[in-house]
Amino acid sequence: MEKNINLIIKKEENNLRVDVLINKRNKLLSRTRIKNLILNKKLKLNNKITVSPSKKVITGDKIYLEIPSPKKTSLKPYNMKLNIIYEDDDLIVINKPSGIAIHPGAGNYDNTIVNALMNYNKNSLSTIGDELRPGIVHRIDKDTSGLVVIAKNNKTHEGLSSQFNNHSIIRIYQLLIWGKIRPPSGKINTLITRSKKNRQMMEVSNIKGKRAITNYKTIKIFENEKTPTLSLIECKLETGRTHQIRVHMNYLGNSIIGDKKYKKKYKKIKGIDSKLNSLLSKLDRQFLHAKTLGFIHPSSKKKMFFNSILPKELENILKLLIKTEK
Repeated sequence: MEKNINLIIKKEENNLRVDVLINKRNKLLSRTRIKNLILNKKLKLNNKITVSPSKKVITGDKIYLEIPSPKKTSLKPYNMKLNIIYEDDDLIVINKPSGIAIHPGAGNYDNTIVNALMNYNKNSLSTIGDELRPGIVHRIDKDTSGLVVIAKNNKTHEGLSSQFNNHSIIRIYQLLIWGKIRPPSGKINTLITRSKKNRQMMEVSNIKGKRAITNYKTIKIFENEKTPTLSLIECKLETGRTHQIRVHMNYLGNSIIGDKKYKKKYKKIKGIDSKLNSLLSKLDRQFLHAKTLGFIHPSSKKKMFFNSILPKELENILKLLIKTEK
């Protein structure tokens, strides 16, 4: 169990932010976790509760940060076979199929990746996050497939969280979009906030929200008499905002194939290849796949790098598009 933190501010630490100070003294606690603990009234500065992570400290100040005991979860195990790409004593890398949420939420508390992890090994997951998200350091959308890393202990969770916060994690996605992007490669740098019209959606904003940065490049454009204009794109994320790639593609006017939330339902297109029409109309997910994941292992400090091929339902569409080009 992690210990509560008692500190007295040294002369050379004068005028530091309290969250920075605690992070410098205890590298195992990420800035994000420290901030959340402070906001949840777990910090006392000179015996008085403070909820400001940016509060400046002065020499001689006394700091006490309470580290609460992990909450016991009441999650039901879900008997689903996980596609485990890699596992050691500290972490698991899984290849998530589309159609399943990462963690429990409104309307679905039982059939998620977290429930499947509880079934796989409930006693070997980090406990410092939300009680409904043991082991979860990051996530991908329900109808997105691909690579996700799971923390099996709190030290690993903190180490991975720190890399996500520093934007040093390598995350590359493959997607198929309507139309083509000009220029064919570049960087999208915007703010993303919750949509005013639909709280389940996100949107680009000029004035508020969180900074979102997506690097993209066009891999292949499909465009002939048998094919509507479609583009195979790779996106490398610098940040990881909710629905980031989907929102950024929609912002450019090039929504992702199969995305029901950011694009109206597919209508059959006259004159194109009948097999392609059939595959596109039956696609029950967005054509978005987390294909590459890279990070530094929190314990061994080795560079870890994983790749995942497109699932069959997406690969079939891509193969047919390549075939119609010939």
